[in-house]
Amino acid sequence: MNQFVVEPAGHGNHYDHLLIAVIILLTGVGLVTLYSASYAFGERFLGDGLYFFSRQLVFGVFGVLLFFLALRIPLRILRKCIVPLVLGTILMCLFTFVPGIGVMKNGAARWIHIGSNTYQPSELVKLVLPLYLAHLFTKKADKIRVFSSGILPPAMVTMLFFFLIYLQNNFSTALFIAINALFVFFFAGVPFRYFIGAGAILGPLSALLVFTKEHRLRRLISFIWPDWEPLGAGYQVHSSILTIESGGFLGKGIGQGVRKISSVPEIHSDFIFSSYAEETGFIGVLFFFLLLGIFMVRGYRVSLRTEDTFGRLLSFGLVTTISSQMLLNVAVVSGVLPATGIPLPFFSAGGSSLATTLLIAGLIVNVSGLSHEFEPSRNTGIFRGPEVNFG
Repeated sequence: MNQFVVEPAGHGNHYDHLLIAVIILLTGVGLVTLYSASYAFGERFLGDGLYFFSRQLVFGVFGVLLFFLALRIPLRILRKCIVPLVLGTILMCLFTFVPGIGVMKNGAARWIHIGSNTYQPSELVKLVLPLYLAHLFTKKADKIRVFSSGILPPAMVTMLFFFLIYLQNNFSTALFIAINALFVFFFAGVPFRYFIGAGAILGPLSALLVFTKEHRLRRLISFIWPDWEPLGAGYQVHSSILTIESGGFLGKGIGQGVRKISSVPEIHSDFIFSSYAEETGFIGVLFFFLLLGIFMVRGYRVSLRTEDTFGRLLSFGLVTTISSQMLLNVAVVSGVLPATGIPLPFFSAGGSSLATTLLIAGLIVNVSGLSHEFEPSRNTGIFRGPEVNFG
């Protein structure tokens, strides 16, 4: 029986400082971009140009506190909280359907009241599900190829979260968390044949769910045929592309963008990248992808250099969650993929997203404090680590 040992988080001098610097830069650039993108909208429709920025700043401060909490918590303590976290997250997702607690906006029940603020539980799923999967795949490392005990339980929990979020009329996020979960399954060493089965189920199911809602179908048609409804379903994406193109090489300057005022609906939210591109231009877009690239390289480096199985799977799942969401959002805003409701981490207005993103980032940096002592494993391969039993 192997003994599972986790070094207490706290080796501050051993954290990945470049990763921390990138997280700080992304947060700062995101706040500046939101201030510029939302000021005119807030002043015109809410009578307060600082409405979105001030709320984001409050959640940003809270998120920084969560970042440092996640940075310091020992992973062994975190693992003891997995079951309460999963059950609590399921309960919060269910609360979105309870009158008086849940908040309905634009036909979607995605938020709950917490005091005078609202919170979107699906954001918490992006953290809790990778935590659960990392814990279970570590605990059942010797059963990773056994369907009934090693694969079925995490698959059932993943599908439970998928349907809870889908029922909130948030199909894009439900599909997003399911696909990211499959990446963790793969990294944990689940045999490839099970992914063929998962694709055979998830593909037709997703197609069916798209065709059950008119607005999803209209988005898909407008993506395939951009001229089908230029002033309807395709208007937002088309306007976003024109806004990005108007930035040119150097951009119009921070605060100098003009198309953000009325051309792109909700530009401070899911389409905030188009405002950033208009004001910073091609150079700013390169800088964005440079930061994202460093985040991904350093984050996945943490996963590959951490000998602790739980830490490796956790960091991989969390880095994938943030980086894939950023790539997906930019792809939608630039017209590469059909429109979804996925926000841009660090940038989009929404305290739930920013606070949760900083909490996730803190856990990734936490794991980096464990990886400095280890070289990439030579005897276990990339996707499988040492099997650890807990006694």
